[in-house]
Amino acid sequence: MTPFISLENTALRKFEKIVVRNLTWQIEDQQHWAIVGENGSGKTTLLEALAGKIPFVGGKVKFHFLEEGQLLKDKIELVSRDYSGNRILNSAAQYYQQRFNVYDAENSPTVREFLTDQMKPIGTIDEKSVQLPPSPYTEEELLNAARVLRIEHLLERKLMTLSNGETRRTLLTRSFLKRPKVMLLDTPFVGLDVASRAILHEAINAISQHGTHIILVTTPDEIPTCITNVFELKKSIEAEATQEVKLDHALLEELLASSTSQDNFDYAVRMRNVNVSYGSKKVLNTLNWEVKRGEKWAVLGPNGSGKSTLLSLINADNPQSYANDFDLFDRKRGSGESIWDIKGKIGFVSPELHLFFTKRTEVFKAVASGLYNTNGLYQALKPGQQELAEKYLRLLGIEHLSQKRFSEISTGEQRMVLLARALIKNPPLLVLDEPCQGLDQQHIRYFRDLVDEICVKLNKTLLYVTHYEGEIPACVSKVLKMTEGNAEILDR
Repeated sequence: MTPFISLENTALRKFEKIVVRNLTWQIEDQQHWAIVGENGSGKTTLLEALAGKIPFVGGKVKFHFLEEGQLLKDKIELVSRDYSGNRILNSAAQYYQQRFNVYDAENSPTVREFLTDQMKPIGTIDEKSVQLPPSPYTEEELLNAARVLRIEHLLERKLMTLSNGETRRTLLTRSFLKRPKVMLLDTPFVGLDVASRAILHEAINAISQHGTHIILVTTPDEIPTCITNVFELKKSIEAEATQEVKLDHALLEELLASSTSQDNFDYAVRMRNVNVSYGSKKVLNTLNWEVKRGEKWAVLGPNGSGKSTLLSLINADNPQSYANDFDLFDRKRGSGESIWDIKGKIGFVSPELHLFFTKRTEVFKAVASGLYNTNGLYQALKPGQQELAEKYLRLLGIEHLSQKRFSEISTGEQRMVLLARALIKNPPLLVLDEPCQGLDQQHIRYFRDLVDEICVKLNKTLLYVTHYEGEIPACVSKVLKMTEGNAEILDR
């Protein structure tokens, strides 16, 4: 076998902290690797180092495939799960409700424009005056790549109208067009339904057959068939001492006993013939649905079926709320209540909130901001609130992260912070949109059992979205199954 990448006794540092020590790893030509490991073990940091985004510390590192004069950045592609890695699109994506705004969705570039780097500057008024560079690819090259990733039918679609699965394949296509020697993927299957995961598996396998080496971070149960080797990262001894996940029942009982109730309603949600459209696409179709106080629902369905749009109406994030007839907490939507009145009764987690949550805030402030429904803490805490935030940090097993910035912790740790933020105000309604994205199996089980215990003991109302049956808390007894904007009510 011919050496391809060699790491010998090196280490990884992130924000002045060594996250991986004594790293020795030999990748041979013709091999494709999966990287697995627990939250905080350094998986994403390793991908960033391989991509040249951060340096390795000490030891020997050699990329054998680089020829004289070649740059690493021209041969390795680190593929993002969303558009945050693209400078132009990231400058346009400024708030997490943006995908629900019809104007913003229609004003986004098409898939073709994105793939060929022919996107007009954000805010362009006179489009005819903008001189765009020629496409770096021929039409044949573009169509061939689109065919491999199965997105030919998406080329004229607007980017912000794509489902999660379509977005992932579009980002893969953009990287594949550059014909890199190595493609790095960070948990590419997270947030995708069964069918979308299967299509993405096929796409990754197809890429591996075109001379590109695949190295991806994933879970042990989501490894494409092209993968020839698995590399498991272990957490450092110091991290393991602080990261043990075990539910503190005494602390939970203390928090529940001291909580005040806002459950003075009969129905959390009552929807009557609700419709939501974006252009000619109907996302919700004459939806009728009632959620009584204390009911626990799973909201299921494939990507693009309308789940997130439905939740955006409930959480006051969708401007089309005012064009529809529905009640929240026994009050007709649009009858004078503010969005803050609504958000004050909802503990909310979603992939969009995670993506746009302010990265510079400290973990403690991020958790405490849930008391004020803000993206970061911008006011002094009242007496007792600091102690309350500290207790929720302990409950979620993240007290050791309290003084770190949100950007300095792993994706899985960030998700636990947002879960603590959702729980801290003891809301009568929990709206959890794929809350376990980015968590390892140990943390998934922990959070599922925690939500179950809280919802049962305090008779909470719960709306839980997931693509994985095993993540659903045991207390859930009802299912709203979404299919292309239509809904079917089932018992679980």
